[in-house]
Amino acid sequence: MRSQIFCAPLAIFKLEMMRQKSEAHAEETIVRPAGFSPVSSGMDIARPHIAKQKRRRRILFASGGALALIVITVALSHLKPAVPSVDRSTVWIDTVKRGPMVREVRGLGTLVPEEIRWIPANTEGRVEKIVVRPGTQVKADTVILELSSPELEQAAHDAESKLKAAEAEFTTLQAKLQRDLLDQESTTARVHSEYQQARIESDMNEQLKKNGLVAELQYKTAQVKAAELANRDAIEQKRLNFARDSIEPQLASKQAEVDQVKAAAQLKLDQVEALHVKAGMNGVLQQLPVDVGQRVKIGDNLARVADPTKLKAEIKIAETQAKDIQIGEKATIDTRNGVITGHVTRVDPAVEQGTVKVDAQIDGELPRGARPDLTIDGTIELERLDDVIYVGRPAFGQENNTVGIFKLVSGSSEAVRTPVKLGRSSVNSIEIVNGLQPGDQVILSDTSAWDAHERIRLN
Repeated sequence: MRSQIFCAPLAIFKLEMMRQKSEAHAEETIVRPAGFSPVSSGMDIARPHIAKQKRRRRILFASGGALALIVITVALSHLKPAVPSVDRSTVWIDTVKRGPMVREVRGLGTLVPEEIRWIPANTEGRVEKIVVRPGTQVKADTVILELSSPELEQAAHDAESKLKAAEAEFTTLQAKLQRDLLDQESTTARVHSEYQQARIESDMNEQLKKNGLVAELQYKTAQVKAAELANRDAIEQKRLNFARDSIEPQLASKQAEVDQVKAAAQLKLDQVEALHVKAGMNGVLQQLPVDVGQRVKIGDNLARVADPTKLKAEIKIAETQAKDIQIGEKATIDTRNGVITGHVTRVDPAVEQGTVKVDAQIDGELPRGARPDLTIDGTIELERLDDVIYVGRPAFGQENNTVGIFKLVSGSSEAVRTPVKLGRSSVNSIEIVNGLQPGDQVILSDTSAWDAHERIRLN
């Protein structure tokens, strides 16, 4: 419409200019009678008033065209933009309601086992044989694969030989100490016997001396000998006690060495036994990231075993919606084969790629087909609002913000942009704080294409 109004004065102006050009050409082309010659007449007839009138007429027409152009331009600048038309079937229209609203958050996730065991390599070796494959039910003593390590087997034999040598040394030491103890007991008993004889002889000489039957020298010699043997008897008795007391510490020291060698040998034997990799728990073999002939290092993961009967839901919630999740809140898990309930047991404190991991323990039995790594839909119930005004969640705007929403005008086919303050949000609905009333119909689709318009028409 604007382009038509704008082009009309231009067309008039162009027609006027063409007419003026044609008149000017007519003035220059003067029609003379037959036989008339300017040379013979010697003069032309001048008409200055006619040229003046035509020039005035041209000025008036040009001024009028310019004035009309200015007036039309001003009028067009004050015209409102045309109301855009929208097909009603292409937009999402919802009605504002009042009543209870359940606040929920939703996210995708997977079922993961509660008990998972990674089996590491306890020694370096080469994969010799794979006994079972992923998906097989295993027990704690089930051999999953076998490794080979000639170096380890040789080291185990060496350690076993060292253990036998240490045990032999311990036995030899024990026998030596017992022999030494017996020798000391024999020496102690002999000295004690000599002491007893010397003491008896001294006592007898003492009685004989009183009766004058023994010489003084013999008497004193018997006393000195008895005293000497008494000291020797005491010393030998101490040696005997020391020999007895020192046996246990010496054997304990040697036993410690034997135990050390035994532990080293047992470690090597355990490593050799670990070449037969076992499950370590009852469950299902999930992963086996090695192949026959592959060389593995200490600490490499050889297999993963999990208990498929004890699963939990690991749900990824958008970081903007995870702030209100609390431990113990109710969770609904859709496994595509059935819907089960649970409750929140853990909320990951870290954000990973814009989401927060939430663990939900499953209450009751798992549906058929539930298995580890199964994709699920998880919905967590935050709270129940008893009496609020709410509407379906729009494609734009976050909670606790004010946004412009197109509200349908009652009795017409138009919708007017209305400022609406949003409150708490849920998965499919959001609270209306002010700006709308129950019964109002609003457009919830993306209306960014009409941001320049305050009104649209629905066809």
